Amino acid sequence: MPGRWGGRWPWRGHNRVETGRSALRHAEMIALAQAARTLGRWRLTGCTLYVTLEPCAMCAGAMVLSRIDRLVYAAADPKAGACGSVCDVPGQPRLNHRIAVEGGLLADEAAALLREFFARKRRG
Repeated sequence: MPGRWGGRWPWRGHNRVETGRSALRHAEMIALAQAARTLGRWRLTGCTLYVTLEPCAMCAGAMVLSRIDRLVYAAADPKAGACGSVCDVPGQPRLNHRIAVEGGLLADEAAALLREFFARKRRG
């Protein structure tokens, strides 16, 4: 469906938890909402979501409920990752939708970006 939005990546999000003063403002949640608005439907079948860090349980649950086909994440999150690290929400057999999950794409580069980002935040 590239023709509907001119072939560019239409849905981007970044974490807005602090600026939005809401725990619901994760990048994945923002991107899913933008995709639903753009496509005019809540079922996002046919869509792939690419993220830097393995999604948390809230975001993984929203992806399952949104019916995305595929998730690609770069760096695993051993503290809160819910796509295989701490738990595996997309792989839960009791849920009504399965997401193909691929992790580790550009993992070293993504981990370095995240370390640099949080080091800057701590400094100031």
